[in-house]
Amino acid sequence: MADKAITTAAGAKIIPNVMTKKQRIKRDKWLYLLLIPGLIYFIVFKYIPMWGIVIAFQDYSPFLGVFESSWVGFDHFKFFFTNPDFIRLFRNTFLLALYDLIFFFPAPIIISLLLNELRISWYKRTVQTFIYVPHFMSWVIIASMSYVFLTTSGGIVNELLEQFVGRKFNFLSSPEWFRPMIIGQIIWKEVGWGTVIFLAALAGVSQEQYEAAIVDGAGRLRRMWHVTLPALRPTIIILLILRLGNFLDTGFQQIYLMSNALNRSVADVFDTYVYFIGITQGAFSYSAAVGLFKSVVGIVLILGANHFAKKMGQEGLF
Repeated sequence: MADKAITTAAGAKIIPNVMTKKQRIKRDKWLYLLLIPGLIYFIVFKYIPMWGIVIAFQDYSPFLGVFESSWVGFDHFKFFFTNPDFIRLFRNTFLLALYDLIFFFPAPIIISLLLNELRISWYKRTVQTFIYVPHFMSWVIIASMSYVFLTTSGGIVNELLEQFVGRKFNFLSSPEWFRPMIIGQIIWKEVGWGTVIFLAALAGVSQEQYEAAIVDGAGRLRRMWHVTLPALRPTIIILLILRLGNFLDTGFQQIYLMSNALNRSVADVFDTYVYFIGITQGAFSYSAAVGLFKSVVGIVLILGANHFAKKMGQEGLF
């Protein structure tokens, strides 16, 4: 592309140094080199496995392979949608995902706003460290801790409740306590780690904006509302769109560890259903159809949320 000359007020012509694509690649070759491990990871572990989607339309047999297995079209999807378990599974998955979106998603934002107001550096770092630690614990450890605290046979929480309230609550086996328990575990484990992105976004806010707000007489709440939250808005929207893409992914390991025969009516979700049907019973094609249904819902939600964000004048994901 030819360089376009710019004429100044004095009549002199200046030709800007416009680099070609090849020159930009040569200039940033080391940055592109750093992209290679990430690209290899996504190609090998994300894109190539997408080939397995085809078994959702087959009567797949491991002995025959993908190319020799017979095609059944949408039979697995028809059976899934007409299955009496579909409504129960969808309701359980949807409610857990909705509660996660309502109660967990705002929690890192609130914690980030509170941490941003702390002025004592050592105290702020100490609090951050303590709320980060649960993220590095496995769900097996958290499930074990939940049992120790919540069991009716000597659980610390139930012992305290018996002293103050006069009765014990069967948190671990009661269907009505299952969803609050799951959301509570997620908040305790991940809320600290979720603040990392928001605190990074707040670090880029110019202090001059806060100083100007102080000059205008704005208190802490007003500065938070008019300076801090607008600075976080693009990050919140992007993360919300990404979260909607995984809306029906409630997490297999946590649900599996906390479910039992007494709370199964509310604990069965798509993730556990795929495990029991696909792995333990060998219905690979049927479980692939269930997984594909979840993926399609996620794509629709991402596209819809991104379109809505653009309509509202915000920056979308793409």
